[in-house]
Amino acid sequence: MPVVFRIKGYRFLFFSNEGNEPMHIPVEKAGRSAKLWFIPAVRYEYSYGFTGKEQSEILKIVEDRIETIKTAWDEYFKR
Repeated sequence: MPVVFRIKGYRFLFFSNEGNEPMHIPVEKAGRSAKLWFIPAVRYEYSYGFTGKEQSEILKIVEDRIETIKTAWDEYFKR
């Protein structure tokens, strides 16, 4: 599971078996996890253990780095 980047203790990564799903980014930190879809807009599929404040912070991080994530997705999953 390649890590795309780390920031503020969050790991933004890909799981190798999820390339057949629409573009998204899983996030992990200290035993908590979330998954954000990108289409039609950035939104949560799920969030386990993150506070509302953390969810807002994660959403902002993803929105600010969406092009980096999309490029990494295309390169990793060869699209």
